[in-house]
Amino acid sequence: MQYFSLILLLLTVLSGLVWLFDVVFLRKRRMARAGVGGLPAREPWTVDYSRSLFPVLAAVLLFRSFIAEPFRIPSGSMMPTLKVGDFILVNKFAYGLRLPVFHTRILSTGEPQRGDVVVFRYPLKPSEDYIKRVIGLPGDTIRIRGEQIYINGKLVPTQLVGPYQGGYGRESRLLEANGAMVYREHLGAHTNEIAEMPQIAMGGTYQSPTCHFENTHDGTCTVPAHSYFVMGDNRDNSEDSRFWGFVPQRNLVGKAFMIWFSWRGPHGIDFKRIGTMIH
Repeated sequence: MQYFSLILLLLTVLSGLVWLFDVVFLRKRRMARAGVGGLPAREPWTVDYSRSLFPVLAAVLLFRSFIAEPFRIPSGSMMPTLKVGDFILVNKFAYGLRLPVFHTRILSTGEPQRGDVVVFRYPLKPSEDYIKRVIGLPGDTIRIRGEQIYINGKLVPTQLVGPYQGGYGRESRLLEANGAMVYREHLGAHTNEIAEMPQIAMGGTYQSPTCHFENTHDGTCTVPAHSYFVMGDNRDNSEDSRFWGFVPQRNLVGKAFMIWFSWRGPHGIDFKRIGTMIH
């Protein structure tokens, strides 16, 4: 996605400059020569293509940069909310307008709320885009004990829905094989479903001046200013803030809000998921 944005920006600028150069410097000369020789003034193919492509490229660039951008879900870390093969739309206006490629925020339009599903540039490798759910806001103290999350000392309420069932692909089979249970979680104004299979919880250690996690089930953390603590909905199979730390505000790409297409591989298109709003 990062390279596509750069290529799109370069093509837009190049086609615009070629068209502008022709309008300012070349067109009058071409028309004058045509008038003398009595032949029609034909545009060079570079000018013809640039004039045709520039409005289209500019419209796509503006739409992707400031309104909405499509993304594909490559892993199962957000199941059951999002599945591998889902194609989603991300609201680029939700957290501020940013310059394409450079990511500099030029207008603040809002900040993430607890429970938002956000796309962001992975802090350890900004060329990669990740998608997770916001758990902790700046200044929050996050405590995880077992499968329970406490925010500022208050337990995040959950209700058992039942065993994970259905789905397709390797990630769904892994959830079913390990007896995953689905819970309904309440994060602020958001209500969403999560999957838990603690018997195969990911291990690892993350430490910083404000955070210490021995593994996914044991840790305490204070979220710094202008940063966010995020987790996947597939709680025991998600590489998230418990492993690599916080998401800086400058890394935010936007808020995921809708599934516009869903591909099940050999099983074809999942029409039931198309148009589903993301909560």
